[in-house]
Amino acid sequence: MRQTRPPRGSRRGSPQLRLRMGFVVIAMVLSVFGARLVQLQGLDPNSYAAMASAEGLVEVDLPAERGDILDRNGKPLAGSVDGLMVVADPQMTSDKAPELARFLYHRLDVDYVDTLKKLREQGSRFEYIARRVPAAKATAVVAAAEHAGFEGLGTRRDPLRDYPAGDVAANLIGFMGTDEPLAGLERTFDRQLAGTDGSARYEVGGGNRIPLGESTVTDPVDGRDLRTTIDLDLQWYTQRVLGQTVQDARGDSGFAVVMDSRTGELLSVADYPTFDANEPTKSPKADLGSRAMQDVYEPGSVEKVLTVSSLMDLGLVTPRTKIAVPPQLQREDRPINDWFTHGTIHLTLAGVIAKSSNIGTVLAADKFEQGQLYDYLHAFGLGQRTDIGVRGETQGLLPDGSAWTHQMQDRIAFGQSLSVNGVQMAAAVNTIANGGVRVSPSLVEGEATTDEGEVVGTDTATKRRVISTQAARDTMRMMERVVDPDVGVAPGAAIPGYRVAGKTGTAQRVGAECGCYDGTFTVSFAGFAPADDPRFTVYVVVQNPRNGGGGGSVGGPAFAKIMSYALQRYAVPPTGTRPSRLPVEW
Repeated sequence: MRQTRPPRGSRRGSPQLRLRMGFVVIAMVLSVFGARLVQLQGLDPNSYAAMASAEGLVEVDLPAERGDILDRNGKPLAGSVDGLMVVADPQMTSDKAPELARFLYHRLDVDYVDTLKKLREQGSRFEYIARRVPAAKATAVVAAAEHAGFEGLGTRRDPLRDYPAGDVAANLIGFMGTDEPLAGLERTFDRQLAGTDGSARYEVGGGNRIPLGESTVTDPVDGRDLRTTIDLDLQWYTQRVLGQTVQDARGDSGFAVVMDSRTGELLSVADYPTFDANEPTKSPKADLGSRAMQDVYEPGSVEKVLTVSSLMDLGLVTPRTKIAVPPQLQREDRPINDWFTHGTIHLTLAGVIAKSSNIGTVLAADKFEQGQLYDYLHAFGLGQRTDIGVRGETQGLLPDGSAWTHQMQDRIAFGQSLSVNGVQMAAAVNTIANGGVRVSPSLVEGEATTDEGEVVGTDTATKRRVISTQAARDTMRMMERVVDPDVGVAPGAAIPGYRVAGKTGTAQRVGAECGCYDGTFTVSFAGFAPADDPRFTVYVVVQNPRNGGGGGSVGGPAFAKIMSYALQRYAVPPTGTRPSRLPVEW
């Protein structure tokens, strides 16, 4: 029987059915696309746009160049030189992150764990690995990494801090850490010096920048220079003299201050021991600050010139006032002695200063009424910070006048039972050099604002009269007798051809452990020249000399060397007048 042949096309279905099924499939696909589009553009557009952007865009900082720190003549104390940062692209470094982190740890001394995290940072195309690396070193490290089979490292410009004078003024200038300043003027004036970093944003593809891709740049604003009052050459010489002085005396430490007597500008603030600002980590932490600004100590007999000048300002004494000085002075429950053994001696007030007699000073100070000596010492600036722009400056300690007993006034009159910092005391002695007018010390030329908002500098210096011109002149004439080889205790401080006014200091030191006088001493010498027309004030302090020397034998010769250099450097001629011949005995 012959089979009936099915109609054509019956095996695949009718054309209408196939068409309907195709429309259904198309509708389903379009609905999926539509739902996805709604999700991308309506429900969570920002996150997906950010993800897309992160895949192809890199944003990097453009470091500003840090301002220089300069001496008074424009010579650099701190500056910026070519340096590089080492950076990584985590999308290229993540696969070998542990091995690369170890490699960088050994080559750049970076933290292994922190570096490992950066090398694996998901979604990032740019991570800092090391900042402010010398250009030659950074280039060599990246080349070595490539040679070892590591990919994804590169370099970017990153100026490196340099201190061309090494240890000169390092205790004032401070130094930079990896990412921020850690000490000194670098830290105090960081905002001014740092400037403002810029940024660059650009597209990358395959690990490389796309030449015609998106690119936006915000240029950095470089920092502003800071000019100081420091004289680089004088600072260098002062540090060398100070270092040799401390070593010869077998002392623990020391500092020296050179001040312009007329303006209060600090030409040198030297510390010993010091450190190389280019390699601060190689020195003990105790040597990184400025002892002249941060240490407190009892000034000893240098303070006597403040006591006697105050008495003369009140009209209570003259340089020729006669004082009978006994071998020992019993005051209440304890005796006062002189540094030298003697019977009863007859000294003028000038002789009391020339011989540095504690007993004679206390007898003269008995003429003060309650509170008068405190008021004068406060006016001289004791017990107050100088606020010249050095972080961590101490204010010293001048006991409140209401707490003074007779015994306390006795000790304060010859420089014990109060404490000072070095620049503070130099400014007090300079008041006598400046005709009785205290001019506040300055370390910054012009005007600058610290990061704490304090305005400092020569433009903000203040002046106030503390004692009369006559009292200052009479004190100067008495101080000349200190360096007189015939009658004084510090002939080593004399400078041939110049009139020199000075005062020695030897004070007991309070031990940190016992809180009592521990048998060690602070020795010092302060003075100015030319005595009758002062140009510079110099103050030298040595802590705990072990050679048995005092202020005259240790500090005096150092003073003479530093002062001689300053007078010659600034071409200050002798006045040609005759030195003081005030009588020292009666």
